[in-house]
Amino acid sequence: MAKLLKIFLLAFAVLLLVMGAIAAYVAATFDPNTYKPQIVQAVKEKTQRTLKLEGDIKLSFWPGIGARIGKASLSERGSDKQFAGVEDVHVAVKLMPLLSKQVIVDAVEVKGLRASLVRAKDGKMNFEDLGGAPAAAAKPEQPAPAAQPVAFDIARVVVEDSAVSFRDEQAGTQMALSEVNLRTGRIANGVPSTIDLSLKAQSSQPKLDLALKAKGGFLFDLEKQRYAIDDMKLEAKGEAAGISKLEANLSGSAGASAKTGEVTAQKLALALTGIQAGNNLDIKVDAPRLALTTDKATGDKVTVVAKISGPAQTVSAQMVLPGIEGTAQAFKTGPVTLDLDLTQGELAVKAKATSPVSGNLQAKQVSLSKLGLNLSATGPNLPGKSVSGELQGSAAVDGVKENVQANLAGKVGESNLKAKLAVNGFGKPALGFDVDIDQLDLDKYMPPKPSGEAKAAAGAPPSAGGGAAKEEPIDLSALKDLNATGSLRIGSLKVQNIKSSNVRLDLKAKDGKVDLNPVSANLYQGRLDGRVSLNAAGTPAIATRQNLTGVNIQPLLQDAAEFGNLEGKGNVSLDVTTQGATVGALKKGLNGNAALDLADGAYRGINIAETIRKAKAALGALGGKPQPQTQAADTAQKTDFTELKASFQIRNGVAHNEDLALKSPLLRVTGAGDIDIGNDAIDYLAKATVVGTSKGQGGAELDQLKGVTVPVRLSGPLAAPKYQVDAGALVTEAAKQQVEQKAQELIQRKLPGLFGK
Repeated sequence: MAKLLKIFLLAFAVLLLVMGAIAAYVAATFDPNTYKPQIVQAVKEKTQRTLKLEGDIKLSFWPGIGARIGKASLSERGSDKQFAGVEDVHVAVKLMPLLSKQVIVDAVEVKGLRASLVRAKDGKMNFEDLGGAPAAAAKPEQPAPAAQPVAFDIARVVVEDSAVSFRDEQAGTQMALSEVNLRTGRIANGVPSTIDLSLKAQSSQPKLDLALKAKGGFLFDLEKQRYAIDDMKLEAKGEAAGISKLEANLSGSAGASAKTGEVTAQKLALALTGIQAGNNLDIKVDAPRLALTTDKATGDKVTVVAKISGPAQTVSAQMVLPGIEGTAQAFKTGPVTLDLDLTQGELAVKAKATSPVSGNLQAKQVSLSKLGLNLSATGPNLPGKSVSGELQGSAAVDGVKENVQANLAGKVGESNLKAKLAVNGFGKPALGFDVDIDQLDLDKYMPPKPSGEAKAAAGAPPSAGGGAAKEEPIDLSALKDLNATGSLRIGSLKVQNIKSSNVRLDLKAKDGKVDLNPVSANLYQGRLDGRVSLNAAGTPAIATRQNLTGVNIQPLLQDAAEFGNLEGKGNVSLDVTTQGATVGALKKGLNGNAALDLADGAYRGINIAETIRKAKAALGALGGKPQPQTQAADTAQKTDFTELKASFQIRNGVAHNEDLALKSPLLRVTGAGDIDIGNDAIDYLAKATVVGTSKGQGGAELDQLKGVTVPVRLSGPLAAPKYQVDAGALVTEAAKQQVEQKAQELIQRKLPGLFGK
């Protein structure tokens, strides 16, 4: 037996020697470069691409089958434009393992690879034709024989100075990997190996420009679907996710099983710094140990510390996740805490959130069953210089459905609130809310209004040599990416000194367009119903339609605009649109219409009846010679009315009226003119006709002017207009009336029978 084995081994050695000799002879005598034209022609006929082989082709047959190709390139299909090129490629496969259907690659070496991948607008890739025609399906009556498993094993992979670009014409994006250098150890199923990778990654959308390095160990087991990295160190520098001067370092070990959902991690540590929107970022994460298996979940405390500091504000946050226990299907932790500190000027805010956490890692579900939020804020502009609040509730996260649900209730400041919140979709989140607040005074949280002196200084003309003060543009950028739907109800609300109750706002916002419909409230003994639309996608544009019914107009105007000259109760309608980048531009861009219908009120600033009486008395003193009668408005004077109606056409910030109708027992007033909202000015001509008796407003002297129409012009700033009585018209009308009266008396004396007795 031993002799037989010895003979067999000797024969096998001779066989190897003969095979080696044959391979050496073939390698020495066979020159594949003589076949370059045939290879180029075959590629052209099969793919309609141009192959260029500028370097030498070298073959090896022992101890492995291999090839080295020098400089080469391949064009796009039907074009001379280069699709891919390489400086040098070497691939070698060990010969003997092939006999047992094992593919053991001795080496894969690539140098100077350049490739341009493109997805066309129709979705096709520019390399799809290189895959060849799909294999024909086996006939049912002739099933394909079962394939034998083929093991693979790569001793090493080396890639030097390579680059790949990808252009997506469908999405309008570009991405490029350059300066790619890769070196690995043995790559085989279930065999630990190492990797050393460096590259630069650039992208147009999202904006990306990073230098990346990765070094460490790895292992994969395709049969068991297990993957692991060991003592991995990742380093990134550059720009990504809107962060410039980014420096990130991640280290640690981790493993996962796709089949069982098990996850393990050891010594994970992340340190990140950079600049985002002018603010400095500093984030640190420390996770010493975490293990989630099918039957057990354990872990040490995880700490996350983040700080955002900039010229306007500083935010510091710390989250602590205590030890974890349970299983991957049902894990839980002790109370997780999140502490937040914010400073902005003289405002300081502290917030703390706590809750135990439970969930199912495989189902990607997390629950915060007992969520508590505590808030405190201090600052000179806050009511009492401090505000505090406390909310209780719960929250749940579903990673598969990509949604977050939260229910909260509690008190913040003087307001009791209940809120249901939702987030759907993590990539581009859609927000949902349903909030009830019993009372809210927003004015308490606003900066104090400037004093009279400050207002005067603000309204003063610019100093010599200086231009007009430039308005700050309205910033609605936060609305451009807002996707939200919800309802807000407030029992009692005060904002901009306007008081209302039973307020309801229903909001829909998407793609920079915001709709508030309905907008409803009880205010000033009446009711408001309407809607507001806002478009922030470009230059801010606003459209509003509001109807006020049964409203007491004087306190509303006084609170809203510090304009208390108009009294009365009734209805007001408004339907306007505007567009502009500043408040001034919005006022000057107003277009639409408005209407006013009031009863039992007064206009403060002028007593028209008294003004006519004084004008008549002045005429008598001056011997009937008219003089201009210009006076400033005096809120101690007023003109009463039983009815006031007017409609306005608004064009480019100017409200024009032609149908004023004011009625009182003594007077009838009509008028026409303009209210320039954009420039806060008025130019209006009212015509007052005396219709009452001496019992009315103004005294007995007006009995003599019964039927006389007197023009009164209002002009100047809206806050302090002046008025002027047309004394000349008063003389003319009075003289005309006297002539008509004398003529009537004369006719009555001459022809008494015509009028009866």
